[in-house]
Amino acid sequence: MDGWLSLCFIAGSTLLAIWFLDLSRRRNNPNKKLPPGPWTLPIVGSLLHVVGAFPHRTIAELSRRHGPLMHLRLGEVATMVVSSAEVAAMRDEYIRELGESMELVPGFCLVDIFPSSRLVRWLNSVERRMRRSYGRMQSIIADILDERKAARAAGDGSCSTDDEDLLEVLLRLQAEDSLEFPLTTEIIGAVMFDMFAGGTDTTATVLEWAMSELVNNPEAMTKAQLEVREVLGEDRVIITNCDIAKLPYMRMVIKEVLRLHPPIPLVPRMARDDCNIMGYDMLKGTNVLVNVFAISRDSRYWENPEEFKPERFENNNMDYNVTYFEFIPFGAGRRQCPGMFFGMSTVHITLANMLYHFNWMLPEGACLTSFDMSEKFGLTIRRRYDLQLRAIPWVGVKDILLR
Repeated sequence: MDGWLSLCFIAGSTLLAIWFLDLSRRRNNPNKKLPPGPWTLPIVGSLLHVVGAFPHRTIAELSRRHGPLMHLRLGEVATMVVSSAEVAAMRDEYIRELGESMELVPGFCLVDIFPSSRLVRWLNSVERRMRRSYGRMQSIIADILDERKAARAAGDGSCSTDDEDLLEVLLRLQAEDSLEFPLTTEIIGAVMFDMFAGGTDTTATVLEWAMSELVNNPEAMTKAQLEVREVLGEDRVIITNCDIAKLPYMRMVIKEVLRLHPPIPLVPRMARDDCNIMGYDMLKGTNVLVNVFAISRDSRYWENPEEFKPERFENNNMDYNVTYFEFIPFGAGRRQCPGMFFGMSTVHITLANMLYHFNWMLPEGACLTSFDMSEKFGLTIRRRYDLQLRAIPWVGVKDILLR
């Protein structure tokens, strides 16, 4: 009992200290003009406003009330939320990417909103689990690298440059030592980790939403399949990246999917220095969340924004190159997703093959009127329930297999 009382006393003292620290920080910046935002409470700040199953939607609704640049205080962490293309288009010379500690994993980690509290760090197990998971992933990658290097050394792991995968290219560049900087094994491992951790879930999520929207919009599904099959004919077994340029409607479908379902709805950054945006002061160290979800569904930029309409991309040059800040599914600036083109190639090729080789239907007994398009918040915004469809081989494929 005494131990429990001691623990409660320590916890209460820590929270009280955090509160006084918060008050002192505010007093140290009395003349700073901060953007508007919802009311706050001692210690927890604005957390009560954003706690829930869908923080990206909650924050979007708050932004509609408080403006395109909104101030939140998540625990002891000051946060600015950007929810308009005009604000997002401002140059990022004062902004840098937020590190792993504020990565958008499912929910908010207490360590992220109370970073100065050793007690919170000790009580919270998320950071420890993430470190263990990272260590296991590094061990797996190290085994793959050792195996591939041994195969190359034995002379049975080489292949032509046309058939090389990403790891083969990196190992060849390392062996040639022709780059301006040394390509160490640690760098290769880091690249592979980024590809596994950053690309797998987002790519799968985009494909799942693409099939969901196409099944939910039969006219778009028919149009996309007709394009793929008419352009490529009936004698194709595998569709490659060279064929994608011939499929403009399918590319519009993917853009519309990314607009409605951006894989990372809240893109995190951090202010590197004190700066002024829209007349408001942004202090050094302030977290910045660019609400891509809200921008992508803003009626000021999109007609009928909740409607799935690939044709809206038909007569414009809007692409992923950040020329238009109302469409930034991969972020913007120098910190834009480095695997964007690799990921999009994977999505285009996979979706084209799925549409070409199979007709897709709902499971027996299911109907579109009850088709669930709800989502769940996590590292990416995925479907609340896994997508289940029936794949029926296209007759053209049957003829190929029979031959």
